[in-house]
Parts: sequence; C-alpha cells; structure tokens
Amino acid sequence: MKANADIFVEVSWEICNKVGGIYTVVSSKAAQMLNYYKQDSFFMVGPYFPKKAYGIFEEQLPPKEIKAVFEKLKQQGIDCHYGEWNIEGEPKAILVDCANFYSQSDQIKKELWDQYQIDSLSTSFNDFGEPVTWGRAVGILLHELSKAYPRKSMVAQFHEWLAGSALLHLKNIKSRIGTVFTTHATMLGRTLATADVNLYAELKNIDPAKEAFERGIQAKWLMEKECAKNSNIFTTVSEITGIEAEHLLGRKPDVLLFNGLDMAKFPSFEEVSIRHKHFKNKMKEFLLYYFFPYYSFDLAKALLYFIAGRYEFHDKGIDIFISSLARLNNIMKKEKSDQTVVAFFFVPGNIKGIRPELLQSKTQFKDVKDELDDDLPDIKNKILHALLSKKRLSQSTLFDTDSWKDLKTKIAKTKAKGEPPLSTHDLYNEDTDQIIQACKAQGLLNRKEDNVKIVYYPIYLTG
Repeated sequence: MKANADIFVEVSWEICNKVGGIYTVVSSKAAQMLNYYKQDSFFMVGPYFPKKAYGIFEEQLPPKEIKAVFEKLKQQGIDCHYGEWNIEGEPKAILVDCANFYSQSDQIKKELWDQYQIDSLSTSFNDFGEPVTWGRAVGILLHELSKAYPRKSMVAQFHEWLAGSALLHLKNIKSRIGTVFTTHATMLGRTLATADVNLYAELKNIDPAKEAFERGIQAKWLMEKECAKNSNIFTTVSEITGIEAEHLLGRKPDVLLFNGLDMAKFPSFEEVSIRHKHFKNKMKEFLLYYFFPYYSFDLAKALLYFIAGRYEFHDKGIDIFISSLARLNNIMKKEKSDQTVVAFFFVPGNIKGIRPELLQSKTQFKDVKDELDDDLPDIKNKILHALLSKKRLSQSTLFDTDSWKDLKTKIAKTKAKGEPPLSTHDLYNEDTDQIIQACKAQGLLNRKEDNVKIVYYPIYLTG
C-alpha cells in the first residue's frame, strides 16, 4: 500500500492521555503509520493535561508553519503544544490546551444543535462539554494547518465521539481535509450491554433513538451518529461491531480496521521463559508484603490470575470473574486443597491514595530484605562450607547471634493483625464500589482459610 495523502493526522482524546483501550490502539499503531508517512507528515493530536503528559511528552519548537498557526490560535484562547510522544516510533504530537477556550462550550453545543440537532441540553461539562469544546478547538487547528500547507492533501482520522466535534466542524465549514471516523464500540451498544440487554439477539428490534433518550446518552449517540453519517470514510474494528454500528448508527462501515498484533515485537520462547520467571518473582515478592504480615501460604503452589481493563463491571465480565472465583474458592476449601489462587483486578477506580499500612508493610519488608542482602555473601559461604563438610544446615549455622537477633526484630515488626485488605488503595466510597461489594457478597474476604485471594489494584500500572 502507498499513502494517498501528503499529511495524515490522528485525533484521539487518548493521545498522551491514558483512559482505556484506545490509548493502547493509537500508541501501538504509531510506529506502523510511520512506515507510510514521514515524521513531518504524520501528527497525533490529543488533549493537553500536564500531569498526564509528564514523562511521556517531550515538548519541542514547532516548524515555522505550525508555529504561525499556534500563534493565531492563541488569540482565540487555544494553546497548542508541539513535541514528541515518547512511544515506539516517537511520533510528532500536538496537544491542545482548552483552559482558556472552555467559555465557548455552551456556544459550541448550541451550534451543534443548530447544525446537526445534537441534543446536549442535559449534559454536564466534564462528561460532554469538555471533550466537545476540545474537539472544536482541534477542528479549528486542523483547518488552519490545511491552510498553512495549501499544496498538500490532508486526511484526519477521528477516534470515537469524543473527537467528533472536530470532524463536524470541518464538515460544516466545508474544509478540504478528508475525514475518517472510527468507532471502537458504539455508545448505545455499550450502554445496553451494561444494562444486561442481549444486544445481538435483540439488535433488529431496538429503536436507537428511543433507547438513547431513555438511557440519557442521547448527546453522545447523536454525536456518534452524525460523525458516522458525515465522515468521508466510516470504519470500525470488527465485523460484529460493524453490524452493531449499521443498526444503531444507520451507516454500514466502509472499511473494517481490525486491531492487530505486531508479531515482530513478540519475544522468543527462551526470552519469554526468562521474563516470565523474573516478573513472577516480582509478583511473589509483592505477595510477601501484602499477605504475609497477616498469615502465610505456600508461594510455590500459588497460581496467579488477573483481569485488566476499564471499570465496566458487566461489559468486561468482571461480575462473571468474581462469581467464578467464589465457586472455585468453595470447591478448593471442600477438597482441602493446599494450593492458593491469587486473583488480581487491574481496573482503575475512584481512589484517594495507597493504603498507608501497605506502604509501611513494603518498607518493613525491604528492611528485612536489605538485612539479608548485607549478610548474603557470608551466608553463601556458610552454606557452601556446610554442604561440603556434610553438616546439617540450621539457623545457628547460617547466622551469628547478633545478626539473627536483628533479623528477628525486623521480622516481628512486619506482623499485622486482622486480614489483608481487598484493595491496595483507599477508595472514596467502598460501599458503592461494585468490585469490593461483589467480592464481599460472594465471601471472597481474604481470610486465612480462603484458598482464593483477591488483590484489587484500582489504578493504571506505570513504571
């Protein structure tokens, strides 16, 4: 394939802003796109949130054409940041800061009603107004960029309804930029699935407008519908989502853009074995200071499972996972199994911060580990001597009196009363957290007698 445009722009609310799975899609796709477009003809456009951009976005001086556009937009309250996204391929990114443009939110929503009958009267700023205002700012940016490069053809791909107001702005002003709209899952389909509707069995009987208004998502559904209708090319990521989109949005996708795997990035079997052992040891170390202050179990017989994704309790099957774990726990207890299953929930929730007792436990564990590391050369020599002289290994063989006393004192400090928490972090309201409440209802309480243990890690994993 050859690139048909001179400049390609990828627009997503999740560029340099990790929210869900689309972050993975756009970040892993960038290096592939650079096989077709040069660094100066492929741009990724996202929102500017300083805390989210820190460490992954390196700001740079923009080329003169782009700098002139930025200066023009600044007069309208739109601040743009140019630089590199620190991912594979290091694509150029433009992050749009709308802090001084948010005052236009109501006017933008009014225009969306006048032009496309998108009913957003009952929406909140955080849920709808913010991405819609950002989208308009992006639309203005793209139009100005197309004018800065008058002899170059430009195509922009917009991911999900959150980038939709940019696409509709370009359509409304009759911009020469080619537009591609991609939905990864329809808003209405996601909402109905959450409400336990058998979506694909009922698809032909669903009245999209009626359902969207009754469920209070009409603004997002209408935005999505208008973007599908008004884009030059409409795409989605699977055949089943394409069928869903045709029924719920009224347009059959022109192209299916399947999510893929970059096989070149997959390590060899030998590398996998080494990395698996390394990371499993790290996980087991975590278990030592998470569970062992309360009670111990045989780590050699521990099986580790996890579920990861956005907090969509029913859509992502978290409810099924918890029910299955509870059944497994009962079976294992009944059979008096000597194995332990530790189930991790890597699902971001509403957190205050890391539990202080966990931080304390980690510090105390590190203290014990450091003490052992200091004594390790001596202990190693003693083991070697004992083995070669066929002496029995014992505490007195390995440690002198003072070292053992210090170690015992530090180990004693690691002990805690009660039971290990279900969550690594304090939550704003455990009483309304579905994962915590489902675990409690199913009897998954991290008791000593439970074979199945729970670790709910309610924040995205980072370095």
